Amino acid sequence: MDRESKAALMLHFYKELSPSEVIKLYRDVGSFTDILAMDTLPESLPPKLRQSLGRLNQQQDILSAQAEAIMDWCQKNAVQWLCLSDSSYPSLLKEISIPPSVLFVRGNTDLLCLPQVAIVGSRNATVSGLNTAFDFAKMLASRGFVITSGMALGIDGAAHNGALETGQTVAVMGTGLDVLYPKQHCELYQKILNYGGTVISEFMPGTPPLPANFPRRNRIISGLSLGTMVVEAAIRSGSLITAKYAMEQSREVFAIPGSIHNAMSKGTHALLKQGATLVESGHDIVEQLGGMLAYLEAETLESSVSQVLDKRTDQPSGQQELLQAMGFDPVDIDTLVSRTELPIAQLNRQLMELELDGVIANQNGLYGRLK
Repeated sequence: MDRESKAALMLHFYKELSPSEVIKLYRDVGSFTDILAMDTLPESLPPKLRQSLGRLNQQQDILSAQAEAIMDWCQKNAVQWLCLSDSSYPSLLKEISIPPSVLFVRGNTDLLCLPQVAIVGSRNATVSGLNTAFDFAKMLASRGFVITSGMALGIDGAAHNGALETGQTVAVMGTGLDVLYPKQHCELYQKILNYGGTVISEFMPGTPPLPANFPRRNRIISGLSLGTMVVEAAIRSGSLITAKYAMEQSREVFAIPGSIHNAMSKGTHALLKQGATLVESGHDIVEQLGGMLAYLEAETLESSVSQVLDKRTDQPSGQQELLQAMGFDPVDIDTLVSRTELPIAQLNRQLMELELDGVIANQNGLYGRLK
């Protein structure tokens, strides 16, 4: 058993030191092992911190037993652990202000050190938002980026599934690796592992989905990634927290614009006002981050983007005219009758054909374009 990894776990269990205090001590002292071995405490330390470190020495036997139990669990459950001083620990994540001292990893650890793009958004996403997340993830994964997200319902799930169509994905959990949340994503969890992806968490096995866990998880999503793309988000949402972390970490933030009538666009529009990069295609992101993937060729990118994201096959002229009349905001049937002057039976037939082709969607009587 690696002494440094065990020391990191022992400090993880020691509740009298906050994660930020542990990281500050690590950066000052140089290793987790040296923190445990501190016999003489510097006078410059705050009195409360000195007291906490003094009591640490008295509890090392208990902490050691707890750390060994976790290591045994990991070995029996095909889980690897990485501590901050491990050479395999993702370098980008090391740069954030308070990186996790320990990461629990199930799956392919090599993905954590490859160029990643985070895709996040609303749990209550629209059909258009889900398709957008899926298509962007699929395209970006095909160009060599690992897609990172939080395995939540909605946009996160669509991003993971899209990435697995052409590449790989990393799921960052807000629970222990043995606690599946949400339960609806049990199959997705296994699919990620079966397809060679990675599931990670900073939380101990058995940790339930507590509300405070998810902002902590979000800093890891952005911290692993070169950039974070927000597809849909309400004005107050976890996705905006992830974007905020990305900005603080000096990473790129991308936002998809949407209809001014869609509540799920208010968050992305707020990000655009704060300086996020507006994106309309995966090419916008690759162009911004493409320096990390020098082997990309512009011609190949343009071809891929047009195939993956602009899937509009030639529509019959009547359907093209209907799409033009529809515009890009949700619209009801009466408005379409007025705009097109088509008989209601003919209009309904064309709408049904477009819906079956996946070009539009009907949500509560409002028709909206998906492409």
